[in-house]
Amino acid sequence: MKPLSKICLTVVVAGFWATTAHAQSKIEYNRDIRPILTSNCFACHGPDSAARKAELRLDNREDALAAEVIVPGKPEKSPLVQRIFSDKPAKVMPPPKSHKKLKDAEKELLRRWI
Repeated sequence: MKPLSKICLTVVVAGFWATTAHAQSKIEYNRDIRPILTSNCFACHGPDSAARKAELRLDNREDALAAEVIVPGKPEKSPLVQRIFSDKPAKVMPPPKSHKKLKDAEKELLRRWI
């Protein structure tokens, strides 16, 4: 392969990897966030009004925003983020008695999403 061909191939491959990495870093609600909320939050804060705690719905964006648990663009001011990162058993979500626990990567993904 000629040197110029190697350079062109390198540029094409580098561009492909950069595009792929950027696409993977974009958070998508249905792919990345909804599964976390479904597994850990919706049992108490989902569509079932009989099981709902604290009159809080996280399965409906408008309800979550109206409850001010999510402050778009300000994760540090979002009670959802404060609760999932809390080290206090009385504050942390999901609560210890639920036997559910968010992984560090899931917590960080939720923070980045907000």
